[in-house]
Amino acid sequence: MFEFKFNENANITKEFILKNLSEEEIFCYYLGIDRVSKKLICSRLRSDKNPTCGFYRNSKGDLYLHDFATGEFYNCFSLVMALHNVDYYQALRVIANDFGLKENPNIIKNSGIIQTGLKRFEEKEMSKIQIERQEFTKHELNWWNQYGITLDTLNKFRVFSCRSVFLNDNLFSIIDNPQMAFGYYGGKMEGKELWRIYYPLNKEKGIRFLTNWPAKKIQGFELLPKKGNLLVITKSMKDCMTLYEFGITAIAPNSENLFITDSVLEKLKQRFKVIVVIYDTDVAGIANMRKIKEKHPDLIYTWIPRKYKTKDISDFYKCYGKQKTLNLITQFVKWVKRRLKT
Repeated sequence: MFEFKFNENANITKEFILKNLSEEEIFCYYLGIDRVSKKLICSRLRSDKNPTCGFYRNSKGDLYLHDFATGEFYNCFSLVMALHNVDYYQALRVIANDFGLKENPNIIKNSGIIQTGLKRFEEKEMSKIQIERQEFTKHELNWWNQYGITLDTLNKFRVFSCRSVFLNDNLFSIIDNPQMAFGYYGGKMEGKELWRIYYPLNKEKGIRFLTNWPAKKIQGFELLPKKGNLLVITKSMKDCMTLYEFGITAIAPNSENLFITDSVLEKLKQRFKVIVVIYDTDVAGIANMRKIKEKHPDLIYTWIPRKYKTKDISDFYKCYGKQKTLNLITQFVKWVKRRLKT
């Protein structure tokens, strides 16, 4: 952990950094790569056994790293923030110290290779994901049915079975039984289709998702009614669909590390009488809920009782079946109503 004194090296700004360094130099130093190219690389922010991150420049000319597995985007400064768990101004000081622009004895210097004279990366196109669709197989429908999710619900949420997946016009994966891949279609942006590809059986290989959705896009958002009594914010599209089968309206952020923006949340508060956050019962899920609660204490927070030894509602259905899931949801709705009366 770095220690910073108030107003320490106050003249270190983004402009000062980029006057002396290129975005490419900063990315290469902290990612441990020798150049920025179109080639996919592994993430340094999570366990990533296969390359799932790529670079591009946005319309303003800023260089970004896109994590296809989480949907998150990082410029060179937010990458340092995430890597070292510091805020924006602290990240500027870390970079200045590491590159010898403004050395600070209170900051531990990171190890890395400074690459100079790097060619400017010019790729400006948003990443393209395409799928070759197929009809759901009986095996796939049975897999969804174990979570209480029917074909009608899959169609409503625009979930498709993938025979193969293409990334930037290159074949990324061919899906053979018993493997499965499902495409969550998110509409179009900048003339390109938005896809979130779910590989449910790929946990061992490190790639569960491949996506070009913007980080702030919300799963299930397009299906929300204009007004409602209850809205659940959960952590996955699968949980949204299981809840939908029981008449519960739900949405999910694009990543467990993200939450809904303040502006969107305020609009949702005007549309729904009650908003409940239900994340996983594991350590990461509870920690994320605590962070959200610190910022949004007016929302209601709960989780599946740990005695059931299931982390989310879809897994609960798989373990206990339809009737016990209905009983749990009925208890949940009654609990929400009691909370509103107190």
